[in-house]
Order: sequence, then C-alpha cells, then structure tokens
Amino acid sequence: MRTLGNLLWLIFGGFETAIGYFMGGIGMMLTIIGIPFGLQAIKIGIYVIWPFGHHAVDSADSGGCLQTLLNVIWVIFFGLWIWLFHILFGLILCITIVGIPFGKKQFELSSLALTPFGKEVV
Repeated sequence: MRTLGNLLWLIFGGFETAIGYFMGGIGMMLTIIGIPFGLQAIKIGIYVIWPFGHHAVDSADSGGCLQTLLNVIWVIFFGLWIWLFHILFGLILCITIVGIPFGKKQFELSSLALTPFGKEVV
C-alpha cells in the first residue's frame, strides 16, 4: 500500500514539488550564507519524493540557539509561504475521501516546511 501511495503521490504532484524544493535549495546554496537553508530545502525535497512510510520527527541532538535562529530566519524568508501552500493543498485534498491520506501527508509536510532545522526524516 505504501508503494502505491508513493507512486500516486509522484504522479499527481510529488515529483514537481520535489523538483521545486531541489531548485530552491540549489538557488539558496549559490551564496555561502544560504548553504544551511539550501541543505534543508534539499532534505525536504528528498522526503517529498517518497513520503509514505517515512515521518518527520524532532532530532535527538539539540542545535540550541543557532537552530532557533535559523528556524526564525527560515520562517521569515521561506517557511511561511511554503507552509501556507502545504496547508492549502492539504485542505483541497481532504475534500474527497480518496485524497485524505495525501492531505494528511501535506499537513505533515507543512510542519516540516515551517521549521526544518532540528527535524529529521525517519
């Protein structure tokens, strides 16, 4: 069932979303300051390719104040808009019964997209 969900996810928008995260990550890494943000965008892109069977959880190691600062910068410049789009698509997908699992995955992606620092995908 996981494989079928992942294949349907890829066909109906997951691939395009992953490409967007990869392109954004590469664009952010063009500057030295943007490298940590680009790495997080690529991490989210990898998760978006095959999301069913994986979950985003809080990381065991604490990044402390630096992690919090990077999350605040992420939310201000990137995260809020990405979060809004994932919430919007999640609500649209939850309109139908068939789309509920995909909508739930969009909501999970929204939390990762809002504050990616300090989270890992398992």
